[in-house]
Amino acid sequence: MLQEKNKGETVVVSVASERAEAIGGVLIALFAALMAISQMVNGELEEEMMIAHNNVVSYSNWYQSKSIKESLKESELDYLKALIESGIVSEEKKPVIEQKIAEVGEKIIKYESEKTEILLGSKHVGKENWVQDIEGEMGIITGVKEWERLTKSYDYATKRFDYALLFFQICIVLGAVCIIIYDNPRLQKGLIGLMIIFGITGASLSIYGYLLAP
Repeated sequence: MLQEKNKGETVVVSVASERAEAIGGVLIALFAALMAISQMVNGELEEEMMIAHNNVVSYSNWYQSKSIKESLKESELDYLKALIESGIVSEEKKPVIEQKIAEVGEKIIKYESEKTEILLGSKHVGKENWVQDIEGEMGIITGVKEWERLTKSYDYATKRFDYALLFFQICIVLGAVCIIIYDNPRLQKGLIGLMIIFGITGASLSIYGYLLAP
């Protein structure tokens, strides 16, 4: 009688353990698939982040080159004005120098406008202030400030995906442990519960990261 009771309990434990193993296996497959998708999306976002970061550097250098040109023209303007004020220039030469001063002043204004568009972006300065083209096309400049914001957004989104991948990895480890411990259904049930919690957390972080991406 006692042997039959023990045998019955063993059968119940075996069935519960097999069921837990099956659930654990399904959850491992599910969360492994979600982790693969998250890794793929995260990889694309990291590429976009690198592009944005490179553009921050490139556009910053472009902005600096315009600043240098503007400074040179300002120095030239000061020199020309000094020539006029010093009286070195004869009266017949004055119109030529004054014309040159006007041209240099226009260049300085142009460089300042170009710097503003490169810094802020075409859509932020308004169509009437478009002065800088890219390969002959106007109004398509993404400013340094915009690239910086994009870089920060991509960085924040990829960090959420990194956390999500960590939670998915923990899920898979818990699932593997659940399958190995075949003679303790209660512990297996607890591990499955943890798997679900960590998996939902990972999925939520992935969705949040995707929504944060520009």
